[in-house]
Amino acid sequence: MIKVKNIHKYFDKLHVLKGVNLHIKKGEVVSIVGASGAGKTTLLQIMGTLDKPTAEKETELFINGENLLKMSDKAISKFRNLKLGFIFQFHQLLPEFTALENVCIPAFIAGKDKKEIEEEAKRLLDYLGLSHRYDHKPGELSGGEQQRVAVARALINKPAVIFADEPSGNLDTHSAENLHQLFFKLRDEFGQTFVIVTHNEELANMADRKLIMVDGNIRNEVIRPLH
Repeated sequence: MIKVKNIHKYFDKLHVLKGVNLHIKKGEVVSIVGASGAGKTTLLQIMGTLDKPTAEKETELFINGENLLKMSDKAISKFRNLKLGFIFQFHQLLPEFTALENVCIPAFIAGKDKKEIEEEAKRLLDYLGLSHRYDHKPGELSGGEQQRVAVARALINKPAVIFADEPSGNLDTHSAENLHQLFFKLRDEFGQTFVIVTHNEELANMADRKLIMVDGNIRNEVIRPLH
């Protein structure tokens, strides 16, 4: 599903990623942990095509069999919109739009049919327990509700991979626990792959694999035993 080989990233002279190699299987939930500055978010952004690695020999980035480093910027943008979903610590909802409209935006960008998009958005919001919030703007929603709207938006184009960067970092304990359970429910029902950067040990330990980053590389991994 995701194959990363020899990924380096420099910011000026700062060597942030130092030859990362990684393989993530379809339907796997992988958490990435480590101290601040270890390179977790940089790696997530490169895998999610939001940033590019520093050019090196034998560097590779494949998702779903597609060689992303060989694509044009336009092709990458289309791939990102259709195949990848993103959930951030701060929900990034547009305040002037309703919950329903926010969820629809990635599908509108993809040029899909408006009626079908709205039906799918309502289905997702219903699934996430937000059927009574279609017409509410972000400022009228709780933190947990805002983040669930962001999850619905990430899912609207039925992406193969969901990238999440500190998705529960801005939530209270109860809302965070609900969001964590939701990720695994979505994986079990829809087969999506999740890559989650988090400082939340509970979420990290729930993952199928926990990758531990130290100083720009993956130094260890913990595989959750099957029950």
